Amino acid sequence: MLSVLIRTKNEIENIERAINSVKSLAQEIIVVDDGSIDGTVEKAKSLGAKVFTAKTNSTFAEKLNYGINLCRNEWIFVLDADEEVSEELKNSIISELKNPKFKAYEVTRKTYYLGKFLNHSWYPEWRLRLFKKGTVYFEGEIHEKPVYKGKIGRLKGDLYHYSFKSLKHQYLKNVNYAYGMALSLFKKGKRFKFYNLIFNPIWSFTKVFFLKLGFLDGSRGFLVAVSAFIYTFLKYLFLLELELKEKYGENLWKRKNS
Repeated sequence: MLSVLIRTKNEIENIERAINSVKSLAQEIIVVDDGSIDGTVEKAKSLGAKVFTAKTNSTFAEKLNYGINLCRNEWIFVLDADEEVSEELKNSIISELKNPKFKAYEVTRKTYYLGKFLNHSWYPEWRLRLFKKGTVYFEGEIHEKPVYKGKIGRLKGDLYHYSFKSLKHQYLKNVNYAYGMALSLFKKGKRFKFYNLIFNPIWSFTKVFFLKLGFLDGSRGFLVAVSAFIYTFLKYLFLLELELKEKYGENLWKRKNS
């Protein structure tokens, strides 16, 4: 028996596609909502999902752990609202759960970007999503990380990812993620180094465009590599700003009157 867990916040454009992709797969669909005001909750309920409200200001990881505790079935599949389970992946899950060889499984995500799915730049992108209840929990402030002990299986089939509405949407998210990551690093005692600002962004571009063969995705692969460069650059730039604020005060950008 399988529960599907979906975390949402203002996902009215995505939630129907996500839920419909797992309706024939799940015996239970749990939605943990973070204060949506666009009709996401009503749409999810109309599609048969059980909707619960997340605790205010809880992290992504805490929302997932809350949702895991709400699931009643032995197996749990975590699905983001902007994702869709492909038919091949659905069949893999059904087949594997008849005689599971592991207690946790990874699936690979395939991202839809500027009119096509990327075949190299962000692919394969393995994520632990299917697991037996009680074997996995999540931690982390920005990007949640699954914590699991033991061997992990891998399933055939893609998890389709529709992450960005536009380039503007992508870069706004990049800015927010970069600042959030910088703040997390700062709290952990990480301090700005000039070489991080120069070399780390170049390495991020190189990994995506060359090592991951992003150039085979053409101009779209180049844009993904550029976004990786900008995200990394901003992360360390924000880290510098946080350090300067600590040194000179919060009014770093305001000139004091003499």
